[in-house]
Amino acid sequence: MILWILTALSIIQVVDVTENKILVTQRPVLRVDNKTATLVCNYTYNGTGKEFRASLHKGTDSAVEVCFVSWNITKGNNTQSTNGFTCHGYQDDQKKHVIFSLSNMNPNHTDIYFCKIEVMYPPPYVCSDKSNGTIIHVRDVPFQQSELQSTRYFWLMAAAIGVFAIYSIIITVACIHCSLKNKKNRILQSDYMNMTPRHPQGPKNKCYQPYAPTRDYTAYRSWQP
Repeated sequence: MILWILTALSIIQVVDVTENKILVTQRPVLRVDNKTATLVCNYTYNGTGKEFRASLHKGTDSAVEVCFVSWNITKGNNTQSTNGFTCHGYQDDQKKHVIFSLSNMNPNHTDIYFCKIEVMYPPPYVCSDKSNGTIIHVRDVPFQQSELQSTRYFWLMAAAIGVFAIYSIIITVACIHCSLKNKKNRILQSDYMNMTPRHPQGPKNKCYQPYAPTRDYTAYRSWQP
């Protein structure tokens, strides 16, 4: 009888621990190029907790707390950043995940980050097991290189605009020159046509043959040998 009671109590304890256990999963690597990182912490919890606290920790020993977010199932989220980080967190109870958004990051922030989720109320207090963490790699974009690229782009645009302006001026001058040349040719051609001699108006003079006396052929006809 006593053995049966002890077995039942152990089963109840195992079930209770399983229900209150919090499991957290994270992506292994997160690369950052624009100084902003978004880290998603997925978790599973089947207990009856009502007040929760999720925090993000930096370092292999989780010594530095970056920021945390606390919430109640009947209230909204409350986020607070610590240790010089710019962080905003919010929780989605339906999808069972917490999202931490880190901004203004630099290469010095490259490290491994762990998510930690706790049940604050009602008792008993429950804390998630340590996950595998996420390595956030913040890549640096040299300022001189970016400035050089922007300067090069500016001069390329200026050169393109200059070439287009010079081409437009050349075309305009050529059109004006051709127009003036054609106009000058028309004026010269008109003056040449005006200098051509013209016949005077009126009846033309008739040509008369010079006067020649008519011969009398009767004298030749009356003479016979």
